[in-house]
Amino acid sequence: MDGDMKDSGDKMRMKRIWAGVAALGLTAAASAAVAAPARPTPYWASISQDEARMRVGPSLDYPSNWVYRRRDLPVKVVQVLGQWRKVEDPDGVQGWMHVRLLSDTATAIVRAGEAPMRESASDGARTLFRAERGVVGRLSDCGGGWCAIDVHGQRGYVKASDLWGATDK
Repeated sequence: MDGDMKDSGDKMRMKRIWAGVAALGLTAAASAAVAAPARPTPYWASISQDEARMRVGPSLDYPSNWVYRRRDLPVKVVQVLGQWRKVEDPDGVQGWMHVRLLSDTATAIVRAGEAPMRESASDGARTLFRAERGVVGRLSDCGGGWCAIDVHGQRGYVKASDLWGATDK
């Protein structure tokens, strides 16, 4: 009988050891995922929510210094700290946003007083629309000094120099 109890105790100890080894393996895998190299900064992102708070530090414990109510507004990510991104907005204001508030969608904001949206990437192309300063659109392609932009279904080409955002993608 004592031999059976000893075997039972040994089996329990082995189960605990294997559970500990498995837990260590999971911890190591999670640490490797968190420690995976982030994209080099700076890089472009855009606000993915209808409302996003910029904070003075990388935590919910820090107060908000700005509240953005503009989905797709481009921001430049200048620093990464865990799940937090230090971003710069089109006016040069910097602060921290949680990664869930950001998207990789390439967007830009018109910085010129007025930017013609042309039928093709050429100064001589027909003007389809005129985008005023502050208009935000999604970019699909940039090259040769022009960007294809979509502003709520209105599509055209705008000079990259008239935009601030992911014009280098």
